[in-house]
Amino acid sequence: MTRIEELAVKLGRIRALMQTLKLDGVYLKRQDDFAWLTCGGQNYLGWGEMGNCGLLVTQTGTYAITNVIEKQRMIDEERLEELGFKIFAGIWYENDFERKTIESLVPSINFGVDFHTALGKNIEGDIKRLRLSLTDGEIERLRQVGYMANLAMEEACASLRPGDREMDAIKRIAGALFDQGMEFTSLMCAADERILNYRHAIPTMNRMRERVQIGGNMRKWGLTVCMSRYVNFVPVTESIRKQYRLNQEIDCTLMVNTIPGRTYQEPLEAAKAIYLKNGLAEEFKKHHQGGPIGYANRDFRVDYDLKGTIQENQAFCWNPSITGTKSEDTILVRSDGFEFITRPILFPKVEIEVGGKSFLRPDIWEKL
Repeated sequence: MTRIEELAVKLGRIRALMQTLKLDGVYLKRQDDFAWLTCGGQNYLGWGEMGNCGLLVTQTGTYAITNVIEKQRMIDEERLEELGFKIFAGIWYENDFERKTIESLVPSINFGVDFHTALGKNIEGDIKRLRLSLTDGEIERLRQVGYMANLAMEEACASLRPGDREMDAIKRIAGALFDQGMEFTSLMCAADERILNYRHAIPTMNRMRERVQIGGNMRKWGLTVCMSRYVNFVPVTESIRKQYRLNQEIDCTLMVNTIPGRTYQEPLEAAKAIYLKNGLAEEFKKHHQGGPIGYANRDFRVDYDLKGTIQENQAFCWNPSITGTKSEDTILVRSDGFEFITRPILFPKVEIEVGGKSFLRPDIWEKL
């Protein structure tokens, strides 16, 4: 699938949404939506929600609205003109340029936007739902992102030694990501007692003694994958090994129940049943179980209020946890089963059986 073909699919989705909502235009400026519509482009200088170039779609045209600072890079490197976007660029001090340009292109002033502004109606949630089912081009890029993220994670884990600081681990995985032209949107690391104390452990200068948990969200072309891994410098205790296997059983149960057409709550309920069966009802309450991933760390956090159904070609990252362990990898949901996007390559592996099927999952890496 070429970039032009992929863009055509996405423009078709946007224009169908415009008809449904009776809008004359849609203006997208969020970093994630820009990456989605441009098939991997970047409109930002620093990570956040908003970018420095917006994209306006009408039923008959596509336009980019930016400033003179960003214009040339949008042409040369993001190749917006080749994608069919007519570029409008204001001088940096023309604060009203964006509004005036949009209103000149959509005189009815009846358009939707993907952020909170007086410019138009906020349809951010509607746009996000258009992103959920990945195109063939996005699937191929997501596979590449998953593979590169795996390599970066394993390179960092292979380098860890007792006495290293948690921040050292983050520096190494970040360096390995940057070497491949990747970014991270979050990286977490906890050693020893911090694994037990915090579900979200930001890295500190704490030095590693016996156990390390490392994980996070990594991206390229706007597409994000997530995973967590464990390294031990002492033999893994039987209780930790048993608990980690249970975590992975819950994770695989979530995965096998993530089927197109089902509600988001069906895999959640299947996982909850295992928590309850093992006397871990309180653990289910201590952290969310994850959810869809793609152009954000999680498109949605799955809970009992989330509406909608699971889509064909939707990416997910479930992250069930029990105090001291967590299982986390990214998958792609297909009608004939799911595909692992992140998976152990050089990492030790273990087979987890759920529903009569075996799945290769990462084991705890013992470096004795």
